[in-house]
Amino acid sequence: MNILLIGSGGRESAFAWKLHQSPLLEKLYISPGNPGTEQFGTNVNIDIDNIEELVGFITKSNIEMVIIGPEEPLVNGIYDKLKTLLPKLKIIGPSKRGAMLEGSKAYAKEFMKEFGIPTADYKVFNKQQKEDAFHFIDTIKTPIVIKADGLAGGKGVIITEDKDQAKKDIADIFDGKFGSAGDNVIIEEFLDGVEYSVFVITDSKSYKMLPIAKDYKRVGLADTGLNTGGMGAISPVSFINDDLLIKTVVKIIQPTISGIWQKDIDYKGFIFFGLTNVNGDPYVIEYNCRMGDPESEVVFPRLKNDLVKLLNSLYTNDISEHTIEHESNYAVTVMLTSSNYPENYETGKEIKNLDKIEDSIIFHAGTKKEDGKILTNGGRVLTVTSLAKKKEDALLQSLKNANLIDFDNKYFRDDIGFDVE
Repeated sequence: MNILLIGSGGRESAFAWKLHQSPLLEKLYISPGNPGTEQFGTNVNIDIDNIEELVGFITKSNIEMVIIGPEEPLVNGIYDKLKTLLPKLKIIGPSKRGAMLEGSKAYAKEFMKEFGIPTADYKVFNKQQKEDAFHFIDTIKTPIVIKADGLAGGKGVIITEDKDQAKKDIADIFDGKFGSAGDNVIIEEFLDGVEYSVFVITDSKSYKMLPIAKDYKRVGLADTGLNTGGMGAISPVSFINDDLLIKTVVKIIQPTISGIWQKDIDYKGFIFFGLTNVNGDPYVIEYNCRMGDPESEVVFPRLKNDLVKLLNSLYTNDISEHTIEHESNYAVTVMLTSSNYPENYETGKEIKNLDKIEDSIIFHAGTKKEDGKILTNGGRVLTVTSLAKKKEDALLQSLKNANLIDFDNKYFRDDIGFDVE
């Protein structure tokens, strides 16, 4: 099978690594890809917003399956556009309606309310209701959670103890801090719990759960500082006992899939459930309509199944017949970033010693190749993933190689998994 993978980050690097292992794969193309993905396929430059160019490449290259990695093209309706022109194409990702679960936090909240899925209490305000939002802030307890409604690159969530700061943050969002993503804001209660990430693959009716993970979004040690796209991840998660797992399935996953089915949403792909464990009960923080990053970098190394076979089953209506097999070892990934990320940072720094890495998997997130050299090309640059019987040993191996990799202004957290046994 010829496959086109769309995206250029660490998630797509992990996808390419896993897809490459399948005997069902003939040719893998990645657009635009990065120096990490080209180890497992052919990087191609396609303007995916130009549907004619995209369809032309798919047709010319005999592509049977397209996997859309990032959220923005899904929210913009790439699934619907391709399905209209190429109805037999196997597209991994939801329709535009399905992607609204990530594309609008207000829509997601209404979906959860309709189907009785536990989440934080909330109110939604638009730009014309700024003063109403300020008044609401005066009536609620701290900490206060403020979310931009639309896509904000993982940075559209603010948590503060200061009500005056909360009002300033709301004003900044309405003034364009996150562009059109901030036309509406959600103010919700703070859920005091421990977060974890659950992923399922679904055909809109049936589903299978992938290995559970936990990511670390704060830039600083011990989860301090600004939110980022993710500074590392672990899998499995030790506090997920049988009781919490059953509640997660019964209270959250099953009603979500049922809701998608009842609303007749065309959804063939991944759902990410960003959850928090509050005194043994799961609550939904957010949905994503695709695999997470950096969670993909620990989930795929622990997934024993043939990924191409799993994805194909979404179109042969037999996903329910598959049994998901997990690697028993712990996986720990450490994200190497450019200094000062997630704020202003420099790129174009040469990355050295990648050829010296042993006993870890390197996934490229923000890199580029120029004149035979690998250079930094983003805030999040590389992830180092290691597997071992003990979480501590996996972390130590990842840190060993994180220290070995060299580029100017490198930064990483050395405490990934610090808060779980």
